[in-house]
Amino acid sequence: MSGRNSDRATSSANWRTLLLFAGFVALVTLIAWPSFIGRLHYARTRAELRAIRDAASVAELSSVGKLFTTLARIIGPTVVNVTSRRPVSVAEEKAVVEGIDESAGSGLVIGGDGVIVTNYHVVARAEQTMVTLADGRRLPAELVGADPATDLAVLRVDAMDLPTATWGDSDGMEVGEMVWALGNPFRLDRTLTYGIVSAVGRRGVLESPYQEFLQTDAAINPGNSGGPLVDVHGRVIGITTAMVGRDYTGIGFAIPSNTVRQVCDAILAQREPDRGYLGVSLLATWAAGGGAGAEVTAVEAGSPAAQAGVAVGDVIVGFAGQDIDGPAEFLLHETRAAVGETRPLEVRRDGERITLDVLVGRRPRDR
Repeated sequence: MSGRNSDRATSSANWRTLLLFAGFVALVTLIAWPSFIGRLHYARTRAELRAIRDAASVAELSSVGKLFTTLARIIGPTVVNVTSRRPVSVAEEKAVVEGIDESAGSGLVIGGDGVIVTNYHVVARAEQTMVTLADGRRLPAELVGADPATDLAVLRVDAMDLPTATWGDSDGMEVGEMVWALGNPFRLDRTLTYGIVSAVGRRGVLESPYQEFLQTDAAINPGNSGGPLVDVHGRVIGITTAMVGRDYTGIGFAIPSNTVRQVCDAILAQREPDRGYLGVSLLATWAAGGGAGAEVTAVEAGSPAAQAGVAVGDVIVGFAGQDIDGPAEFLLHETRAAVGETRPLEVRRDGERITLDVLVGRRPRDR
């Protein structure tokens, strides 16, 4: 009897020991398990990140980096530095002192025979203009011609077989597209900066009514004027020309490449750039329920507008397929219209919208 009781006591003690051990194991598991899971998850995450980093370094990020360097190699040889010297008069202690002002800008080779485009303000009134090519040669430049209205000038240097830039279609650019600017800011030769197209068709930046710009946040500083703005394919989609303020603020402007090409072609053909002309005076207007437009306040006798039947009081609301919100917008489209071609002119007259066909004339030089 006592042996049976002893066996029961031993069995009970074993169960208590087993239960205590199981509880201890459970307690340790509860404490250690989250740490173990965390370590396991961390190890897996590190492995994933390492794999992503390795793949990126081999392919994706490497290709992005190569894109930048490839663009620099493509466009770099076509960019030149332009230095102009012009006389200035400085008042000093009740006397006028004659001196020389030297300014630096940028330019772009557009012809292998030494043809270069730059901003007009870079070479305006210059007595001497020197161009430094990508290969280091410093050559005197001849002013072939200029169009102050669009702030463009064409130079020529005595050099052959120069690398030339490839034009892109500025009309096809959209907000958000990547762009690069290359130039000579603060005389820092061939500086490359990167950004996006911030806006297109930006008007009212400068006083000229004939201009609209591509806006970019690529760094543009003094000395960039006349340099190229290029797209992801290395094609020139603009010539950088202006910025907001005296130093970089993230707002810069470029003349669209399609405008640059048209003006340069005219200058090289030894003629004034053709600008369309209809012969109307306009006033901004807004009609309740009819929208904005440009009210005709005068029509020049014998002008294309007069021959097409445009009358005082008409409100121009469309021209050549473009909506017209006011005089400034109309003037821009008017001057860009091809001379000698017929374009539709939409007007509001007596509450009705009618279309007139107008033969675009050539704008007089004094207009």
